[in-house]
Amino acid sequence: MLRNIILIVTLGILAGGVHASELLTFPVVIRDGRIEPARLEVPAGRKIKLTIRNEGPGPCEFENLDLRVEKVLAPGASSFVVIHSLRPGSYKFFDEFHPHTSEMILIAK
Repeated sequence: MLRNIILIVTLGILAGGVHASELLTFPVVIRDGRIEPARLEVPAGRKIKLTIRNEGPGPCEFENLDLRVEKVLAPGASSFVVIHSLRPGSYKFFDEFHPHTSEMILIAK
């Protein structure tokens, strides 16, 4: 059993496995129907982590339909999403509960 665990860990390291704590991390705050920052530049071709904090009085739902990212947060809650390597381009995120006032453009360069 121990041999199998060591083999799995070794294969994960050799395959370039990266833990969420080792990822390039960007903070995102949602409050009063707005996402901050409204524009976020990240490196293309690299897995990233977005930490999301809901500072508003009601729930929020951080979402991008194309990337299949969706995270619902209660007021005062925090969480994160890991986004796999992105091609260069722009990706629109929004709060499903405030789709007309919330938008964040993530730009992969």
